[in-house]
Amino acid sequence: MKPAKTLLLALPLLAAGCSPDNGTAKIRPLEAGTVTVEDTFWSPRFEKWEHVTVGDMLDKFEGNDPAHFACGVDAFENFDLVASGARDIGRHAGPPWYDGLVYETIRGIADLLAQRPDSALKARVDGYIARIEAAQQSDSDGFLGTHTQLTEDGHRWGANGGLLRMQHDVYNAGMLVEAGVHYYKATGDARLLRIATRFADYMVRIMGPSPKKNIVPAHSGPEEALIKLYRLYRDEPQLREQTGAQSAAGDYLALAEFWIGNRGVHCGQPLWGTWGNDSAERWIHKNLYTAQFGPDARPTWGDYAQDSIRVFEQPAIVGHAVRATLLATGIAAAACENGDKRYIATAKRWWDDMAGRKLFLTGGVGAVHFDEKFGHDYFLPTDAYLETCAAVGVGFFSQSMNSLTGDAKYMDEFERALYNNVLAGVSASGDRYTYQNPLNTDRSERWEWHPCPCCPPMFLKIVSATPGFIYAEDGKSLYVNLFIGSRTDIALGGTRINVRQQTGYPADGQVDLTLTPDKASRFAVRIRIPGWARGEENPFGLYVSESNGKPQLSVNGTPVEIRLERGYAVIERRWQPGDRISLQLPVAPRVIRAHEQARELDGKVALAAGPFVYCIEQADNADYDRLELDTAGGMRLEYRSDLMGGTPVITGTALTEEGVQTRFTAIPYHAFGNRGNGGYRVWLPALR
Repeated sequence: MKPAKTLLLALPLLAAGCSPDNGTAKIRPLEAGTVTVEDTFWSPRFEKWEHVTVGDMLDKFEGNDPAHFACGVDAFENFDLVASGARDIGRHAGPPWYDGLVYETIRGIADLLAQRPDSALKARVDGYIARIEAAQQSDSDGFLGTHTQLTEDGHRWGANGGLLRMQHDVYNAGMLVEAGVHYYKATGDARLLRIATRFADYMVRIMGPSPKKNIVPAHSGPEEALIKLYRLYRDEPQLREQTGAQSAAGDYLALAEFWIGNRGVHCGQPLWGTWGNDSAERWIHKNLYTAQFGPDARPTWGDYAQDSIRVFEQPAIVGHAVRATLLATGIAAAACENGDKRYIATAKRWWDDMAGRKLFLTGGVGAVHFDEKFGHDYFLPTDAYLETCAAVGVGFFSQSMNSLTGDAKYMDEFERALYNNVLAGVSASGDRYTYQNPLNTDRSERWEWHPCPCCPPMFLKIVSATPGFIYAEDGKSLYVNLFIGSRTDIALGGTRINVRQQTGYPADGQVDLTLTPDKASRFAVRIRIPGWARGEENPFGLYVSESNGKPQLSVNGTPVEIRLERGYAVIERRWQPGDRISLQLPVAPRVIRAHEQARELDGKVALAAGPFVYCIEQADNADYDRLELDTAGGMRLEYRSDLMGGTPVITGTALTEEGVQTRFTAIPYHAFGNRGNGGYRVWLPALR
């Protein structure tokens, strides 16, 4: 174990933050491991995810769970086969991206370990790392992609007629890099980082501007991962000797920038939309692009993979929703480092397009089942696809934009995605999952495992990172971005400040902050006031609502005026040890309507209270699919301690199809499907 860093050294190093030296760096979130969560809503969930969900996922990746959909599908056997020297044997357990899912799970576990050390869990992960290392050592270059090696070794990186957008070679490599960085930061153990660095050095050697190879990720995620690796070696250069790094820190950033900048730079074919996927894939498999355009040509991976045109020229966010949001996250992260106006403008343009025209009420994206992609503007059908992974992408993209700009609106949408679509991804029991998350359905789907189990690792990544997003700083101000009971120490200039937050949020709106600087000091505290709490459901009017009440703020019991800057209430003063800030947010039920151009939602309303979007589930409402809400009839928010371990519910009146008045009970959307697989409704017709 390496010696523990002091807080002053640790603060700037979180991978999701911006460089402290760049003019575009507005705010920096904290390291996940420096924040202790003590929260009535979140603490039991972290306990469940660490002790149930993680073990369930690892058991299923090992293929030894009797409930597994295909017992014996062992992701780790792939590494053992590669380690033994097996190549082109024609079999591989799981999809081509199984390696990446293993690495993502390790990254999520790492952030949990940073907050809640667990020697048994670490020992289990260390056993996996040993098998991963053995597999890498079997290749002289350090390449590690078990699906490619075991089934099509001649197609590495999609060469010679390979299909990179299916093989996921670069994606898998990027997820290994990300896992290595997070595991080192959490545990001080550099073994996985050494493996990841060797792989990254190999990519630096072969990918880039001519005469290197024009290879870009067909599934994004590696862009931000390489930026994290850059930040780590920039801030801890002594690690190079420990890991054997062969590249300069800046080389990793340059590779990420190449991956971003060289999208859209290709031979121009196949024409995916015109030819269709099958014909396009056959053309690639026949290697016709090199025959027609020369040995250095590469095919386009199309809108699906954000590769039709240069990203800086792409007017809107398009294609596969997970790939698009992860690419956008990487663009925003790169903008934090390079300050390039093209990156900043692209990230803002894509986020505005997503949040203003394509974002579902629960924070999900991906309206269309085919290609799991974004739909056209204002296409917000109630039965939309809404993959859990895509909501995670929305969360990471929005948080990265908050770091880049210092604007609270991005954390509003992070919170929307987190408390609704993301939390829906794992059951209350911790061992059932969702892939699709429609807003209205007659059969909710929670599965034990899935042929493509990508969502549980992505879920684990974002929830385990969330403690680090509660607070942020810019050297002069403390930012409070999320309302989660917690404590941390933070350094502003030469002052060390202990921060403690106590709250019953999201069930109630009372938030209390106690600040204990080591000496009386002047600085600013910036507290996010959610848009929904001040009458702005969506920053572009995609959704509208009327908040019942106004936020109230006080310091040491004395009310203060809420002075907003970029969505934050700013309190600047000389703070004394023990000073207390109290914020009261109006979490009463509110009725939401969609933009008039969202034709599928015309005449429908949805319910929310605080950050939660609610649904009317069959388990509580026999006529759930035949109700009209009486929005003028009065609604109540109450806490049901007897329901699913404690749940806030909304009750009110509605009419059945026969015109009979009845009562309804609505539960938070994320809680659907925990009492059977009945249907539910988020959007319902309203009495006119």
